[in-house]
Amino acid sequence: MKKILKIIAIILCVGFVAIQFYRPSKINPPVVAAETLEATTEVPETIHAILKRSCNDCHSNETVYPWYSNISPFSWLLAEHIEEGRRELNFSVWTTYSAKKKRRKLDEVCEQITSGEMPHNQYLWIHRDAVLSQEDKKILCDWAETEKAKIEELP
Repeated sequence: MKKILKIIAIILCVGFVAIQFYRPSKINPPVVAAETLEATTEVPETIHAILKRSCNDCHSNETVYPWYSNISPFSWLLAEHIEEGRRELNFSVWTTYSAKKKRRKLDEVCEQITSGEMPHNQYLWIHRDAVLSQEDKKILCDWAETEKAKIEELP
């Protein structure tokens, strides 16, 4: 029995080392200043700070990769979350969205933060500073509503 456990342990260790050679790219897409949220939307410093702290790692092309992004299989999960986050909402390409999509995304921002869906729980395990207080949520929702109204006013 000990021999079998030893073989299993060796296989698991070799497998863990082997998967370290298969890592996703950590190169952020380029940020074009004219396409960012800030290019066409008023983003007060308080909002900017909250977005940077709690949202931008997954919802922009300015991801700051943490230490665990160097360890597979965690790097795979992280890459998947970032890809999905950018696909759903990417503040780095905000101006490429239609007015209708911008309004919908601003609604979703408020819905998802008030329901606790965002920031993602797995992200919060390590990034405790990304937790949104009730005040943060109110500030973000108020801002989102204000910006949504501005978009609706446009011809």
